[in-house]
Amino acid sequence: MVRRLFACTLSLLLSMAASSAEAASATTATDIQVPVAQLKKMVVPLTQAELEEELGGWLQLVRAKAGEVSAAEIAAMGEASAEPDSAGTDLNALVLERGQLVDRAEVIVAALERKGGDVTESRAYLDAVSGLSIEINNAGQTLGLFQSWLLSKEGGIQLGVNIVLFLVTLMVARIVGSLFSGVVRKSLDRAKSGSSELFRDFIVNTARKFVTFVGLVIALSFIGVEIGPFLAAIGAVGFIVGFALQGTLNNFAAGLMILFHRPYDVGDVVSAGGITGKVDSMSMGSTVFKTADNQTVIVPNGSIWGGVITNITGNETRRVDLVFGIGYTDDIGKAEAVLQSIVEAHPKVLAEPAPLIKLHELADSSVNFVCRPWAKTSDYWEVYWDVTRSVKERFDEANLSIPYPQQDIHVHKVG
Repeated sequence: MVRRLFACTLSLLLSMAASSAEAASATTATDIQVPVAQLKKMVVPLTQAELEEELGGWLQLVRAKAGEVSAAEIAAMGEASAEPDSAGTDLNALVLERGQLVDRAEVIVAALERKGGDVTESRAYLDAVSGLSIEINNAGQTLGLFQSWLLSKEGGIQLGVNIVLFLVTLMVARIVGSLFSGVVRKSLDRAKSGSSELFRDFIVNTARKFVTFVGLVIALSFIGVEIGPFLAAIGAVGFIVGFALQGTLNNFAAGLMILFHRPYDVGDVVSAGGITGKVDSMSMGSTVFKTADNQTVIVPNGSIWGGVITNITGNETRRVDLVFGIGYTDDIGKAEAVLQSIVEAHPKVLAEPAPLIKLHELADSSVNFVCRPWAKTSDYWEVYWDVTRSVKERFDEANLSIPYPQQDIHVHKVG
């Protein structure tokens, strides 16, 4: 009886204190049911001094409600066997009300901290007061508290709504990102002559990821994540990772330069980074080559951009450079006529630019002609091999020799 009388007296005194605090509190504390979102807007124009006054009013309300919760807990301990359901219901309601007041006080604390106020003590107090201090000796009472929180507008219902908004925002961001990237790709395809396939893929992927990232930031705000500190944390982590991965960033920068200057594209045959092969794919860090014998070679972009890049198939046409030698005793005019007829008869040798056939060199063992027909880049090796075979066959028919390397040895008899 003494414990119950003490609890009732303490509850009455704290209720009077709460009423007094409400009357004396600052502007935002006059309505303890003000929505949290609205309260965040209300505190924006307030100065640091005004926020300190507001915080004092809300802390008084929190203190009074915390006292009511303590008194109710003491009463529940005495009435656990008599009226557990009624006592548990009252206590649950008080705990939820205390949580609502703490949430609103934390809004003031956050606003005051952004404007330079010292909130260390206030934040520590709110963290201590908002902790669940019920002794778990009554399972029904604990379950009732959880059910009350789950069904409250600012408890479980609000959390559920926030989670749904979070998931829906992520889904919408992905859909919008895909649609936006599709629009970007169509726009770039219309200007295909001015950009490479690698560059278009990079722009499209960047557009999609940017929209998705913006959606993620918006979605996080629905579950209570502060966007400012979140972005600051990303920046700090990015600085640390960038410092640790300098080589990777070098490859990334080289990839950007390759995309911008377009020395090659997907499908081109390129000699770069010590590798000659067909460009199969490219990321911001490396380029994947397929060699002529079907090996897959991955070369870092830094190694490519830092050296010589030869795009073998970068142009539609290409000159086929061939050298053929005849003996010193053979007919030069006859050999030149045979070479001319061979290149003119080949169906894949281009008429323009005109083939070039000239006596080029009086070598040690042969008289060398240069034979330089032009062909489409895709026909290069076919022309090369066909002309080489035809020259051997036609030289044999015309009794034109293709001499082996030879040396003349002069022997002088001495004495």
